[in-house]
This record gives sequence, structure tokens and C-alpha cells, in this order.
Amino acid sequence: MTVFKIKLHRVSPEKLFMGSVLLVNGGNYLYNLVLGRLLGPEAFAEAALLVTLLLVLSFLGMTFQLATAKFAVLFSGKDWDAFQQLMYKYALGFGMLVGTILFAFAENLRELFQTESSLLFKTFAMAVPLYFFMSVNRGKYQGRQDYAKLSLTYQTEMWSRLLLTLGLLWLVPLSPAFLVAMGIALSFVFGLIPSKFDGKQLFKKIVLAAPKKRRVVQFMVLTACYEITQIIINNSDVLLVKHYFNATDAGLYAALALIGRVVYFVAWMFVMLLLPTVVEKQKNGAATAPVLLKYVGYIGVLSLTVVAACALFPELIIRMMFGEAYLTMAPLLWQYALATSLFAISNIFAYYFLSLDEYAPVVVSGVLGISQIVLIVFFHSSLAMVVYVQIIAMISLLIAQLLYFSQKSMGS
Repeated sequence: MTVFKIKLHRVSPEKLFMGSVLLVNGGNYLYNLVLGRLLGPEAFAEAALLVTLLLVLSFLGMTFQLATAKFAVLFSGKDWDAFQQLMYKYALGFGMLVGTILFAFAENLRELFQTESSLLFKTFAMAVPLYFFMSVNRGKYQGRQDYAKLSLTYQTEMWSRLLLTLGLLWLVPLSPAFLVAMGIALSFVFGLIPSKFDGKQLFKKIVLAAPKKRRVVQFMVLTACYEITQIIINNSDVLLVKHYFNATDAGLYAALALIGRVVYFVAWMFVMLLLPTVVEKQKNGAATAPVLLKYVGYIGVLSLTVVAACALFPELIIRMMFGEAYLTMAPLLWQYALATSLFAISNIFAYYFLSLDEYAPVVVSGVLGISQIVLIVFFHSSLAMVVYVQIIAMISLLIAQLLYFSQKSMGS
């Protein structure tokens, strides 16, 4: 035991966080795999829709998390106290707005995505404000590089969602989609652990200086614009397939997307480590490009490994993860993984430039994100065609990011 503690102590907080992220991703995959096997392709399509909504929410939450992380590095003392109060107020207001919109348009969403009931959307909507509070908490830990607490909040959210959802599905004889929505909503409560939030913070008479507040708002608006492009690129395919194809095909595609996105989900841990490191180095006048290139290298190796595995063993992977019912997606697995890998690498470049207050990549991502939707709208004769157009869009996005980086590197 003593030897174990000594070895654990020698492991850096960053490596512990990376291990925690891998565990969280593994738990999230287990959650989806169990749902896919328990429910079958048709019922899994609705559960996957909720998981997609959760991903959309996570991208919106990243606006608050990244802003809090960035200014946790830059602010201190009274500025930090005022900034915290401002972020919690923004989180409460925006969370209530998004939740109210989802609740009000639940019936429209039911018709759009061809679900059995609107109750799943209403249940999800009621928990939305909690997610944005959770995002501010995570941003504090990320910015201060308190990776132990940051890891814990991801662990509590993931394990509670997994265990509560499975418990509800096994014990409660109600609609599976509604029970999945309940499990997701309850997990947001557990995701607030650990938290030192005091409701009195919202009412303290403390104000962030106007120039600093403008800087915060500018960063949040531009980050939100980029997160919207992330939502479009990362989720529009699943939502459009749910709209254009029947329930069985939508469920099959959702399983394909889940497996193929493994690179993207793992790449998120590098974004978490990248932002505070780059902001700190910029603050101290140190070179930031080596940090970017290091993480691009990591993701490149990971991407190559995953795409190769999906190309060599597609049927084995699908059979192990989802079962025989999903095997028709095997030929498309490596191609979807390739599209996701290209996006994951492009994403690292974009967040790097956001950390440096360079916003041109946001515009590039927005244009190509919209182009992906347009391509799928016009070219969706088959699930294979949906995957092909994404590969085209993601190659274009990566080339654009590389050209921008090259231009900036030569100009500096």
C-alpha cells in the first residue's frame, strides 16, 4: 500500500486527469452500449436522440466553462470574486432561457424527431439550468488546474447517469425514452459534486470593472459562436438522419456515430489541458505553439490507431459493442471514424486560437459547419452518402485550419 501511494504521488495531476477522462469516456460508452443492447435499434434511436441533446447542451456549457477557465488564470482578488458572481448570474439566466424554450417547444420537437411523447423533452428541459452551474464550477477547477476536483465532477455525473438510468429501466415500467431523460436530468445534480457554491454569492454588491466585463462578454460571445459550430458539425448528422430516415436506420446510424466518435471524446481531455496552459504561457510571454503541436501529435497518433482498427476489424468491433443487429454498419465504420478524426484535429487548432483571442477559425468552422448541413440535406440518398459528405467537409475544415496556422506562424 505504501509503495502504491508513493507511485501515485509521483503521477502528475495532468496524467491523473487524463486517466480520469478515459474512465469517464469508458463509462459513457458503457452507458450507450448497454442502452443499445437493451433497447434494440428502433428504441435506441430515441435514447440516442437524448444523448445527442446532452452533447448539444455540453457544447453550450463549454462556453461558460472555457470562459471561467480562461479568466481564472487572468483574474484574482476582487476581480475574481466579481467575475464568479457574474458567471453564476449568466449561467442561471441562460439556463432558464434554454430550459424554457425546450419545454415550450417540446411538442414541436416530438413531431420533428418523430418520438412517441414530448415528455422526454420536458423532463430534460427542467434540469438544464443545473448543467450551466456545473459548467461554471468545472471552469474554476480547470482554470486553477485543480484536476482532482475537475475529475471528480465528471466522475459523479457519469456514474450517477449510468447507474440511475439502468436502475430506472430495470425497475420502472414506463417508456424507456422518458426513463433515460430522468437519468440524465438526475445526473446533473450529482455533477455539482464537489461544489462550494453559496447562493448568497448572487446577491453580493460587487461589480467587475466595465473594460474587464466587456472582455469577458466578448470572449463568451465568440466562444458561444464557435460552440454553435461544434454543435452543427458534431450533431447535425445524427439529428438529420433521425429526421430523414426511419427509426431502425436512425438507430443503426446512432450506433455507428457513437463508435466512430471515440477519437473526438478522448480529444476533449487535451482541450481541457490546452486552454489554461496556453493562456498561462501567453500571459508570461512564453511560446505557445509547442503546446499545440504536442497535443496535435497525441491526437494524430490516436486517430491513426482508431481508424486502422475500425478498418481492419469493423465487424468484430460492432459485434462486441452493440451486437449482431447493428452489423450492416460495419463497412462505414472506418470512414465515419476518419471524419471524426479530422474534426478532432481541427478542433484542437480552433481552441488554441480561441485561447489566444484569435477568432478567424470560428468563422471558418461556422461556414463549413453550415456547408455540412447543406450537403446532408441535398445528399442523403443513403447512410453511406451522409458519411461521405462529412468526410469532404472535415477535410476542407482541417486544410483551412492548417493554412491559418501556417500564415500566423510565418507572420510571427
